[in-house]
Amino acid sequence: ATDNLPIQTVSELSSGIKRTLEMSFSHIRVRGELSRVTHHRNGHIYTDLKDENAVINTVAWKSTPLPFKLEEGLEVIVTGRVSSFPGMSRYQLIIESIELAGEGAILKMIEARRVALAKEGLFDETRKKPLPFAPARIGVITSPTGAVIRDIIHRVSDRYPAHIILWPVNVQGENAAMEICKALTGFNMLPNDHELRPDVLILARGGGSIEDLMPFNEEAVVRTVAGSKIPIITAVGHETDTTLVDYASDLRAPTPTGAAEKATPVRSELIQNILTAAQRAQLAMMRRVEEAKLHLRRTDSALLHPRRQLEQFMQKLDDLSVRLDPVLTRWVMQQQKHLLQVAARLRAPTERVHLAQQNLQNFSQRMSQNWKSHQQRLRHMIESRAALLESFSYKNTLARGYALVMDKNNNIIATAKAARVAAEINIQFADDKISAKTSL
Repeated sequence: ATDNLPIQTVSELSSGIKRTLEMSFSHIRVRGELSRVTHHRNGHIYTDLKDENAVINTVAWKSTPLPFKLEEGLEVIVTGRVSSFPGMSRYQLIIESIELAGEGAILKMIEARRVALAKEGLFDETRKKPLPFAPARIGVITSPTGAVIRDIIHRVSDRYPAHIILWPVNVQGENAAMEICKALTGFNMLPNDHELRPDVLILARGGGSIEDLMPFNEEAVVRTVAGSKIPIITAVGHETDTTLVDYASDLRAPTPTGAAEKATPVRSELIQNILTAAQRAQLAMMRRVEEAKLHLRRTDSALLHPRRQLEQFMQKLDDLSVRLDPVLTRWVMQQQKHLLQVAARLRAPTERVHLAQQNLQNFSQRMSQNWKSHQQRLRHMIESRAALLESFSYKNTLARGYALVMDKNNNIIATAKAARVAAEINIQFADDKISAKTSL
């Protein structure tokens, strides 16, 4: 009967269910499509894994390594374990690792990402930077081991003596994308005058599966390539492989060796071009010299002998003198006629002298009258000023009963105190001056 069944609490039941699920489904692989991808602020990712008939909640903890960005619509294979969340009576799949479910799913994700980035303009031709003709330094971002770096060094050495600067990175795996971004950013952060700042970058790796090439399809790497101030040549995989960084770079090379060829000119071809240019310049100079000689000969043949030129000038002079005689005669006659007309208008000298004397006499009379008037005005003004000055004289003041007190040096004394100090004083009255002594 039911009375014999043990009674459990809700927590005990939830814990039992949790243990049963974890023991029964401790390590499983599940294939499905991602939906409702939610990134929590603490770094955890919550999503649903579904097929046409069912849905299961999944969670990827912050510490779980993810080889790609989880996006809605991706078909994936999840490896993990089933557990429950007692607080909400919900079971969920804990993600331990995740991979794309087949090449088709990967290509679908890459194409969707390519379309989205293209809409932002990251692949526009107007963003492409020209490559330097003869770079002094070439920065290479690739694995430090393997054939890629050896092929690039060998090809550059054969073509042009440029300095190669290697920034070693992992070119596949979960940390590859981050390391590539750091390398690109590091090269771009070097000052323009830094001895290690490259003139051009080569981002390369050898061939591999589509999963191996995924770091070069990561959105962060593509954006870093597009934002580089240094021109970038990409050479990822085989000639038939195309990654998203190839769209964002300034030039795509089919192979790492091809990237080295795109980055450098051929030294022997440069030398041959210089020699060819020098020969052309020499031939052009020789042609100019011959043309100058020909021009000089033509000019010399067109010039007349000095004696012939002198004879022509003499003949022209004779012709001009013959034509000048009648012209000169007419001019002389015109001048004579003009002089006669001027002479008829001139007065006799005696008449002009008499007129001048009369004008001078009139001027003298006016000046004499003006001078007398001026003297009278001056005399009247002086007399007025003298009378005014006399009215202000101190002698008039003394005549009214006042006296002027001075010391023995005839300095005016204005106060009694000054008179006592002087001791001996002179007193000026209107009619005479007397001396006196003062007492304290």
